[in-house]
Amino acid sequence: MAETHIPPVVDWYRTPIPSDVFKKLHTRSDGRAFAQAGGFLGILLCTAGLSLWSWHHWAWPITVLLVFLHGTVSSFFPNAMHELGHGTVFRAKWLNWLFLHLISFLGWLHFDVFSASHQRHHRYTLHPPEDQEVVLPTKLMLKHFLEQGFVNPRGFWWTFKYTIRLAVGRFETPWELVCYPPEQPKLREAPVRWARFVLASHVLVAAVSLYFGLWLVPVLVSLAPFYGGWLFFLCNNTQHIGLQDNVSDFRLCCRTFLLNPPVRFLFWQMNYHLEHHMYAAVPCYNLGRLHAAIKYDTPVPPDGIVAAWREIISILRKQQADPTYQHVVTLPTPSPTAH
Repeated sequence: MAETHIPPVVDWYRTPIPSDVFKKLHTRSDGRAFAQAGGFLGILLCTAGLSLWSWHHWAWPITVLLVFLHGTVSSFFPNAMHELGHGTVFRAKWLNWLFLHLISFLGWLHFDVFSASHQRHHRYTLHPPEDQEVVLPTKLMLKHFLEQGFVNPRGFWWTFKYTIRLAVGRFETPWELVCYPPEQPKLREAPVRWARFVLASHVLVAAVSLYFGLWLVPVLVSLAPFYGGWLFFLCNNTQHIGLQDNVSDFRLCCRTFLLNPPVRFLFWQMNYHLEHHMYAAVPCYNLGRLHAAIKYDTPVPPDGIVAAWREIISILRKQQADPTYQHVVTLPTPSPTAH
């Protein structure tokens, strides 16, 4: 008889916050949510509109640059889906539902599958095998940046095949079988329906657009997540790389770094990644205030993307020489003892 695997209970250290501050930080605002989600979609509409206008009125190099800019913004769909998937953006649940589905459609994102994995990622951050969303050591090379940061046909082909696989109900990888065990087929119904909707809708967009000679429309709607990803790559890959696994202190396994306001907005404030893991129910637009409230007890964050990647590249070089090396951040002193 096979032994039943019992996941460990990770007793996470969290910086204490006064109850009144804690309550304010967890308060959701539909107004601020509209500013974030609506503003993000508004930028996408502007870049798409300018691209279409340029296609008919301006020189083709300008159109190429505008389309690439549209892709740069679109590459942050996963961060939008991530925050909306936490259910912490809008106070009104139906608005959260609406924006989650719209953004997931545009980004070819499977929010149900992501949520099943991501809940475990938060509960067991960097504790394998319970967390298989992020497994250290992570190896990133220049070729990954060049492939994913500019034009990424391989990414599109993988996503297309993955969507087809889910649409026909094939859950195959070991992690998928953990999140969607075969003995619970009901769990699979929602992601299968969504995959079918995404696939059919994007095929319809392509068919109608090409019929009317508007070939740029599917480029801006269906292909946008697969080009211009350079900025997303540089932002998103900072979150855990090179840090420690199997520790019960988010300060040691999650990286916060500082960003300028426009990029921070596109990134949905996820540069405050330590804070997000420590208090995952805090809305993204309150993470800056959370950072200010607990920074006395957290490592000094790298100031900007360049500083963050200098740290990461230094760690990766050390790991190349010694694959067991993990960077140990300097914690403030005196600091409460982590559990």
